[in-house]
Amino acid sequence: MFKLRRLYTFMLQTFLPLFLMTFGICLFIVLMQFLWRYIDDMVGKGLGIPVLAEMLMYAALFLVPMALPLAILLSSLMTFGNLGERMELLAMKAAGVSLIRCMRPLLVCIGMISIGAFYFQNYAMPVIQTKLYSLLWSIKQKSPELDIPEGVFYTEITGYNVYVKHRDKDGLLRDLMIYDYSKGFNNANVTVADSGRLKTSEDKMFLVLSLFNGESFSNLKDQTMGKGTNTAVPYQRETFDSREVLIEFDTNFARTDETFMQNQFMGKNMKELQSSIDSMTNKLDSVRIINSRNVYESSYKKTLLGKPEEQLATAAEYEKDREQKLNSNEPISAKNVMTENVVILNFDSIYRAEPADKLSSIISRSKSSLEGMKADYFFKAASIGDESYKVRRHLTEWHKKFTLSFACIVFFFIGAPLGAIIRKGGLGMPVVISVILFIIYYIIDNIGFKMARDGVWPAWQGMWLSSFVLAPLGVFLTYKAVRDSVILNADTYVNALKNLIGRRSGRKIDRKEVIIYIPDYKRMSAELEQLQNDCKTYLVKHKRWENYFRFWKSGGQDKEASQLMNEMEPVIEELANSDNNLLLNKLMDFPIISGYNKVKMSDTVGLIIGICFPVGLPVYLLATYQRKLLLQDIRTIQKTSTELIDMIATMN
Repeated sequence: MFKLRRLYTFMLQTFLPLFLMTFGICLFIVLMQFLWRYIDDMVGKGLGIPVLAEMLMYAALFLVPMALPLAILLSSLMTFGNLGERMELLAMKAAGVSLIRCMRPLLVCIGMISIGAFYFQNYAMPVIQTKLYSLLWSIKQKSPELDIPEGVFYTEITGYNVYVKHRDKDGLLRDLMIYDYSKGFNNANVTVADSGRLKTSEDKMFLVLSLFNGESFSNLKDQTMGKGTNTAVPYQRETFDSREVLIEFDTNFARTDETFMQNQFMGKNMKELQSSIDSMTNKLDSVRIINSRNVYESSYKKTLLGKPEEQLATAAEYEKDREQKLNSNEPISAKNVMTENVVILNFDSIYRAEPADKLSSIISRSKSSLEGMKADYFFKAASIGDESYKVRRHLTEWHKKFTLSFACIVFFFIGAPLGAIIRKGGLGMPVVISVILFIIYYIIDNIGFKMARDGVWPAWQGMWLSSFVLAPLGVFLTYKAVRDSVILNADTYVNALKNLIGRRSGRKIDRKEVIIYIPDYKRMSAELEQLQNDCKTYLVKHKRWENYFRFWKSGGQDKEASQLMNEMEPVIEELANSDNNLLLNKLMDFPIISGYNKVKMSDTVGLIIGICFPVGLPVYLLATYQRKLLLQDIRTIQKTSTELIDMIATMN
């Protein structure tokens, strides 16, 4: 027990510093991405250091849910990668400590982090989001610091266009043109001045523009209103030596009230979200019922047939009366058929019976009525759509409280076994793998969120999509890591590819320093002759192409090739005890043919696969290609056996 405590302490001491380091790095990276996104809204507005520091603090806290899963993935991958690279993980397994037991203290730590993440999402995040979005809105609404460029019209002042040709080093503006259209374009005022200076009032509510040596032009159109359209419009021209123009321009930073943001989905915890969802759902259902009743009340069916309970009875009476008249061959009027409460109207007949001068009026009234109904329905549908969108946003925010905690656990079960498999520490390979996995997670999570937000999928499906996709990956990697799988060993896939294309690795036989058993060369010669004859028989019997159904009837295996392999390997193993270097070198010419018969299936299963033609054909074609390589290897075995027989004869 004491040793296990030391092991658990060692694992925590290894993991926690890496977690804190990677969390800081990840948080810094996502914070830089946030700044690049909102940099245009902050630059040039004269914001003070306290305001910027406050915004960065809220932004950093807001981005914790994005940085936390990535930090857990990266730190767990680095932790177990370092342990595997330093052979410490191998030593733990050799001491009888399984991988799951090594992960136990970290599982407890990750569980505590996940619980903390849930409480952070439920209680802290609504306050953080409210303050951050309110602050961002206030920054966006703040007027920019005035910086009039040279040679272009400056349009950032509402109701004014200002042109400055040149600006001196002391701030004096040269050759100014000011277009004042604050009272409308028809009442524009144009001012031209040789020079001027610009400053802000003490309360930062106005711009004071001091102009020197200029003229102003303005029309007096508002004084001619009501005197006829052909009346000449007088204008006013004024020359001045100096003048001050007062322009309303608020440069103060005013904070937006946070009450509006608190009432949105982003400012509510789970209890408040659930309460809002229930109330909005009830309201939405009531609106839908009212709208459906209004549609029915305004329909022709209601106008002509009366109440719904009356329609069923009268319609049944009409059908019964109609069947009786059909059976008795009595004529039925095509124009009007009336029962007690039901009037069946032939609208085409009624329309044709109207005078020609009224037809156009009827069509116009019908068209106007339909357009009004269409506009009314569109408005009601838009209102219901807005309410449904609010409900969906509340639902997505509700599920978001849980997805972060679950993502932390999933990423740990991906990173820890992955590090144990690849056995690479540091910031190289783990960073690459972590970034790739996190990008995949981020893309899937955004797809699910948008599907849930737009109502394409239910909210729980969209918000849990990334977890549903990555959780099986975590289970699979944990299973492979516990069983010491080489699933991510590059050599495994390289050798498989080489074997597929016929470039397999050769044999490696070294001379033994101590030879206990000397080979029986006479018996080995006889066995090599037998192997040579068996290869010759195989080559005569088999060809490159084999019947498709015969191939699958044998279960896709070549039992005679397997027999040759079992016959060749003992010969090589015994001759490897020789002290003759030439003979040892010749043994390395024997090919490795064990990779041809790895698939094991019964004859019945093979025949079923062969009957499924689209499935069996690619496998058959691949086996045909490998058969060509097999025939080459068997020829090599035959040739090498002949040469070895000659060498043994020479040795004797």
